Amino acid sequence: MPTYEYQCEACGHTFEKFQSIKARPVRKCPECGKMKVRRLLGTGAALIFKGSGFYATDYRSQSYKDGAKKDKPKADASEKGAETSSGACTGCKKAAGTCPHVDKE
Repeated sequence: MPTYEYQCEACGHTFEKFQSIKARPVRKCPECGKMKVRRLLGTGAALIFKGSGFYATDYRSQSYKDGAKKDKPKADASEKGAETSSGACTGCKKAAGTCPHVDKE
C-alpha cells in the first residue's frame, strides 16, 4: 500500500496518509475540518525486485563483478588489426609499415 501526500487548500496543512490504491482520496482536512483537501503528485518509490526469476546479473556483489572482468577474454587480433603473411593489415588492408593497427616492435 502506498503513502499519499495531501494538502489542504484552505489552511495549507500538508499530511501523509498510508492507504490502499483502491481507497478514495481524503477530502476532509484533519486540521481545520474543511472539505478542501487535494492529493499531491508524489515522486513515488523505487521498486526493487529480489528473488528467483530475475536476471542473473541483477544485484551482483562488487567481488563478483571484479572476477568477471578478469575472466573476460582479451580482444583478438582480428579486432584491432594484425599483419598477414603478405604484410598487409587485416583490419584496414594497409601495408604493415603504414597501418596504425599493427603493433610496431
